[in-house]
Amino acid sequence: MQTIWKGAISFGLVNVPVKMYSATHDKDIPLRLLHREYHEPIHYIRTCPQCEEEVAWSDIVKGYEYEEGKFVTFDKEEMDELASESSREIRILDFVDLADIDPVYYQKTYYLSPEETGQHAYKLLVKALESTQKIGVANITIRQKSSLAAIRVIDGVLSLVTMHYAEEIRGRDDVPNLPDDEKVDRRELDLAKALIDQLTGDFEPEKYRDEYKARLLEAIEDKIEGKEIREAEEEKLPNVLDLMDALQASLRQLRPAEHSDKGDKPAPVNRAKARSKRTGA
Repeated sequence: MQTIWKGAISFGLVNVPVKMYSATHDKDIPLRLLHREYHEPIHYIRTCPQCEEEVAWSDIVKGYEYEEGKFVTFDKEEMDELASESSREIRILDFVDLADIDPVYYQKTYYLSPEETGQHAYKLLVKALESTQKIGVANITIRQKSSLAAIRVIDGVLSLVTMHYAEEIRGRDDVPNLPDDEKVDRRELDLAKALIDQLTGDFEPEKYRDEYKARLLEAIEDKIEGKEIREAEEEKLPNVLDLMDALQASLRQLRPAEHSDKGDKPAPVNRAKARSKRTGA
């Protein structure tokens, strides 16, 4: 894996030298933009509308438009100076419970590996976080971008999850067309809770599949072999008159035909099979 960042985690006076690696990788199918007639890849050129010439990266600076058409500019050296030495440090500010952080704050996950000189301190922090069931909240600067971050343990490995600052999260007042706080029909609520209970199970990430990617791979194979692309089957939704009917129909679809020997307790629901029935697959 390629090192993305190198620095140290600090909490109190403890310093843990680490290297950062991306915990995820892009598995999308790479599609290039081509000219329809010649099938040649399209190139993008950086041009200046003033001189209409291609601009080299060395002649590009960053700018902030403080008035229309007026900018203050910063070159790379100035941006590096603003980052300061603290950009090489992940300073843990607080320790909190994982449940206290809403997932809306999370961005991207990275793994942290210890430097040779920091393995003992690294293991100590791992064990301390595991035994207290806490995560550290820290600040970090990666590639001239400052982020809030959560330091936690995943399978015995320290991980860092970049997070949004509170000012970056939009409030509910920004969301259009939210319903009023009207009372919910008790019968509908009971049916909805029963439906959720029937569909509840353990989170098993490996059972979820990228359906679009599978269809795209199949279409690529068909194209290579000169076959016609088969259209994706349209999901057939049942013709339900109202919300109550939809809830009752959903429960009937999920309810197993046979019960276990205990009589009153239904057998476990095969959610994958039920889901395929609903989608007509």
